Amino acid sequence: MNATALVGLDSPSVTPGVEILGAHLAETDRVLTPAAIAFYASLERAFGQRRRQLLEKRLERQALLDAGGPLDFPAETAPIRESEWTVAPPSEDLLDRRVEITGPTDRKMIINALNSGANVFMADFEDSNSPTWRNLVDGQANLIDAVEGTIEHTAPETGRRYRLKDRVATLMVRPRGWHLPESRVRVDGRAGSGSLFDFALYFFHNARRLTAKGTAPYFYLPKMESHLEARLWNDVFLASQEALGLPKGTIRATVLIETLPAAFEMDEILWELREHSAGLNCGRWDYIFSFIKKNRRFPECVLPDRGRVTMDRPFLRAYSELLVRTCHRRGIHAMGGMAAQIPIKEDPAANRAAFEKVAADKRREVDAGHDGTWVAHPGLVETARDIFDAGMPGPNQIGRGREDVSVSRQELLAVPDGPITEAGMRQNISVGIRYLEAWLRGSGCVPLDHLMEDAATAEISRAQLWQWIRHGARLDDGSRVTGRLYAEIRHDAVRSFEKGVARDSSEHQFAAAASLFDRMIESDELPDFLTIPAYEELLKIESVAD
Repeated sequence: MNATALVGLDSPSVTPGVEILGAHLAETDRVLTPAAIAFYASLERAFGQRRRQLLEKRLERQALLDAGGPLDFPAETAPIRESEWTVAPPSEDLLDRRVEITGPTDRKMIINALNSGANVFMADFEDSNSPTWRNLVDGQANLIDAVEGTIEHTAPETGRRYRLKDRVATLMVRPRGWHLPESRVRVDGRAGSGSLFDFALYFFHNARRLTAKGTAPYFYLPKMESHLEARLWNDVFLASQEALGLPKGTIRATVLIETLPAAFEMDEILWELREHSAGLNCGRWDYIFSFIKKNRRFPECVLPDRGRVTMDRPFLRAYSELLVRTCHRRGIHAMGGMAAQIPIKEDPAANRAAFEKVAADKRREVDAGHDGTWVAHPGLVETARDIFDAGMPGPNQIGRGREDVSVSRQELLAVPDGPITEAGMRQNISVGIRYLEAWLRGSGCVPLDHLMEDAATAEISRAQLWQWIRHGARLDDGSRVTGRLYAEIRHDAVRSFEKGVARDSSEHQFAAAASLFDRMIESDELPDFLTIPAYEELLKIESVAD
């Protein structure tokens, strides 16, 4: 569909064919204006069918992989990989990205993250966000206020006021992945795309505000599996810029390489987004999940305990170094991965050990050539910055080409060895169910056992359990991982979780979370994403509340 067919700022007051099923909230009228909804609907009508077709292609590719088909660098795109070209140069306020902090879009988080001393704050509608209707609508309102510089928050329990400092981090936004729907806003009788919904509202309300302030709408793009999915985003960007009268290349986007197929198409993804590219990022947790998912049929691809699948393992080191080599060859940033640790105030020794682990990880990244890194907590910003300041005196190290790096298909697919333990099973069950319970209550960013867990780590937890049970993996004591063993540990764990909540509490969702987690583990087929059936459960909870 031609970009000029999209609805721009001068849109109708009513959009035929659009139904808004979400409850009317305090911020609804400010966020879901007729013009903004018309813009979203025009994107959905222009690109929704292509999105659905690309999701079908994912299923077709997985079927081929399940049948033993190869995963390799595509022969048909070899000319793109082999030729010399670069993407558009970085925007001025994205030249130095040495520390980026991420988190959901609640008001306190936004203010603290923007004030944290990080170079960039990625406001997240995806893995660290539970997509309740309130979180989505209020999150968009909060971002409008953040862009305007007027965002404030008063903590009800203490009366403490939060407001922005004079100098704050550059703002980026991560919409949901292509696979996630938005069922509360239906276009022509069909649930639309969560990706387009999140993108459209933020872009429509803020693109002109941002450019007037000397910055621009910047995005992180998650969960893509091919360069064709990047091409779709690029076409969305072109159409959206034209609809609002903005020049090509105004939007810049960093792609998270967090699926195994995407690791074989890094050059191609940068090529598709070359006018709009802000580089690539190592989305390590989802990448591990994808490694399990894509190799789910094969017992020889069973991974050890999650805690042993670290970035120094050959397959992850190869992925990280290939990303640096690819980005620097194309003249753009190669971003490192997440440090999920959070400060342990009650245990100084444990806190020191955690921070030493963060420092070692960030030292590895800067030594490998990364131009910046992620942290999950403001308390880690200084540690990450110190490491990158020492190892990267300039604003980035894009000029460091890493010509010494040459990564083969075999290196990307090398399976790490190591034990599977009962403690690893217990950790996966504990993290998976406790995270999912919080997610169903509306919290997508959950501190558990001194780590900030999000949907990606919950995905690893349930995928590993499914993989171990399906292939009869053996624990380090020689016993097999079975459905019965899982059920025994899970039963004890849920009883322990429920004892930990107030006796009179009726708000916890442990029963629903455990039931949903069980279905994921017991399914004959590994479900593609935990968040899709969890979203359906969330809609049921909201319907009861309404």
